[in-house]
Amino acid sequence: MAGVNLPAPTEVNYRNMRFLITHNPSSARLGQFVAALKQHGVTTLVRVCKATYDARPVARAGIRVVHWPFEDGAAPSQQIVDDWLRLVRAQLQDEAGGRIAVHCAAGLGRAPVLVALACMEGGMSCEDAVAFIRQKRRGAFNSRQLQYLQQYRPKMRLRGRRALGRRDKCCVQ
Repeated sequence: MAGVNLPAPTEVNYRNMRFLITHNPSSARLGQFVAALKQHGVTTLVRVCKATYDARPVARAGIRVVHWPFEDGAAPSQQIVDDWLRLVRAQLQDEAGGRIAVHCAAGLGRAPVLVALACMEGGMSCEDAVAFIRQKRRGAFNSRQLQYLQQYRPKMRLRGRRALGRRDKCCVQ
């Protein structure tokens, strides 16, 4: 990606969810990338593009690395969506929280789609999630991804007490 101007890492916070959308680092700049992740409080890194760098330095810095690649310009598989939402829910249950970084090649398609899904599962409408992310990350989403998000039906898996792993207590007297 030499010679391409890529956007700076973008923090996206919604309710108690904290994300960092970024682009794929080069091997030569991996040290700077790890430092930026630490500066933003990242505890988990989700890579959704082809592996182009050694993830061991990221893991040695105490950041969990998850690799769920899917096709550039496409929507994620149902398995990736389910795994992503389980990861976000687990992060919400952790008292320390932390931030989840997610990156694809340029940080404009696949990564924003996952963050939009989390926002939608947390209660945001599709239109609001797209506008919210585009306000912070210009150029996010292509037409196929927008169509996918518009057709996605959230199950509110990241909303309310159940998202945090707490069971609602009910008492009938």
